[in-house]
Amino acid sequence: MIINLSNVWKSYSLGSVKIDALRGINLSIKKGGFAAVAGPSGSGKTTIMNIIGLIDKPSSGKVFIQGRETSTLSRGELTNIRRETIGFIFQSFNLLPVLSVFENVELPLLLSKKTQSGSGKTERREWVESLLEAVGLADRKNHLPSELSGGQQQRAAVARALVTKPALVIADEPTANLDSHNGEKILSLMRSMNVSHGTTFVFSTHDSKIWEMAGHVIYLQDGLIKSESGGKSAAGEKA
Repeated sequence: MIINLSNVWKSYSLGSVKIDALRGINLSIKKGGFAAVAGPSGSGKTTIMNIIGLIDKPSSGKVFIQGRETSTLSRGELTNIRRETIGFIFQSFNLLPVLSVFENVELPLLLSKKTQSGSGKTERREWVESLLEAVGLADRKNHLPSELSGGQQQRAAVARALVTKPALVIADEPTANLDSHNGEKILSLMRSMNVSHGTTFVFSTHDSKIWEMAGHVIYLQDGLIKSESGGKSAAGEKA
């Protein structure tokens, strides 16, 4: 399993009111899975994605990433796992405004230990350019984020998430700002990475196209898993 949540609760205080965003979640996702988390607003989708991505910690319960229990890890160790293992696609894009599209996509490679002693500058540039071509931004690589549309920024964020070939990609509504053509193009790229590199994808989404492609759909309601359907991962395992 690349992800395992064991009896995970997450509670928040809103004044004197306690809100249970997640209530005893048990969830396993196999390596190479293509999973979608669905549910209405307020169901706990964002909370569970933040916990899987180690951005937030549960109030109780255990979170395992690649078999490693994360509750006792230091802030530095958690940062290292996020940097080396997980790619993130946020609805807010989070592109650095002073860097070009190319530089934004390249940055995770420059920070990653996996590439510091590995690929050279030419190989790195070719890989970044191939991803920008795949997301339809080859002609925008020298532009700043402020010079892009929302959909173009979303596509740049997708390329940045995939550039280190992470074991796991956490994607929050990755097609929300895209038209149908570009949405299908992005999903095709993700599916290709899923198949060719064994990258595990976990989506939080309202997009029915992602639900149809997913080998594993988790439906949340009121902080609980109301239903869960499995399928086959890219490696032929149950997702």
